[in-house]
Amino acid sequence: MKEPGRTAVLVAAGGTGGHLFPAEALAMALTDRGVIVHLATDRRAARFGKAFPDQSVHVIASETLRGGNPVALVKTAAMLGIGLAQAWVLMGRLKPAAVIGFGGYPTLPPVLAAAWRGIPSLIHESNAVVGRANRLLAPRVTAIATAFPDLLDGQPRLAAKATLTGNPVRPAVAVAAATPYPTPGGALRLLVFGGSQGAKIMADVVPGAIGQLDADLRERLVIVQQAREEDLDRVRAAYAELSVKAEIKPFFADLPARVAASHLIVSRSGASTVAELAAIGRPAILVPLPHALDQDQSANAGVLERVGGAVRLAQEDLTPRRLAAEIAALASAPQRLAGMAAAARSMGRLDAADRLADLVLDVAARRANK
Repeated sequence: MKEPGRTAVLVAAGGTGGHLFPAEALAMALTDRGVIVHLATDRRAARFGKAFPDQSVHVIASETLRGGNPVALVKTAAMLGIGLAQAWVLMGRLKPAAVIGFGGYPTLPPVLAAAWRGIPSLIHESNAVVGRANRLLAPRVTAIATAFPDLLDGQPRLAAKATLTGNPVRPAVAVAAATPYPTPGGALRLLVFGGSQGAKIMADVVPGAIGQLDADLRERLVIVQQAREEDLDRVRAAYAELSVKAEIKPFFADLPARVAASHLIVSRSGASTVAELAAIGRPAILVPLPHALDQDQSANAGVLERVGGAVRLAQEDLTPRRLAAEIAALASAPQRLAGMAAAARSMGRLDAADRLADLVLDVAARRANK
């Protein structure tokens, strides 16, 4: 419940790291300003939403909209209807000064309920293209925050209520960003990760690529790689056979620090990954998830590619031979690596959480002043 005399804000986010990490960063910025923050999410948040106290987490029914199957469409509509009813009741109980959604279908019920109750509402788009849920919400909300410039070009009505804030990053990322790019020379530190939808192909391709590198370069490599539990043994065995120093785990709790310690990253290009690579300033070979909704990962990778901070490699081109060629070319050009790091850093916004918190409170104040 809202405490007397204190502003409450409801943050709505799908229960994945890509949605919850920026939501958590905003929540910390708002909490530092004396705001009470609640989270509306789905049941998956148990894995990623640990930064929110249990009493502040509200699970709302939702379902991803999938086309083609009439039964699935009916199920989706029913679940979203239930979620909307739950969110309507929640708004009445919490009486938030503003509601902000971070994308994903779990944000639809809370943000729609807020709009229908006349509560100031915002959406934050963390990708370089507007996702489907946010496209549905954009005409109905009070304000739109974007992670990238010019996102709403050609849509003047939406662009008029858009503010460029950047993508909020976790405090651990801000700490890691203070680490200068390590001077290439001697060991070459390679970090490989891909999340649950990317770790398998990295396990399939990266060891083979390393095997095609010259022996002198392999001797310099120090690899840190994320791999699924079922792939751990074969990836470790592949590197052991090549006599390559490698640390392989299914999860790295200190990933931002690992990014900061690396000379080169090979990864997917989800919004949070790209935001963190930019904030810390590290060169990357980015392999967008090919079947991502709206091709958002390809668009995200393109942002860093255009400024010279990353190489974008389509998954269909991700072969051991091609990846080995890319790694070898970069390893042989330490000045290029350092330049890519600086270019990536030029796109980073370490103050994004504060900028977004300013926008949320400004939107809430507009209603209070009416």
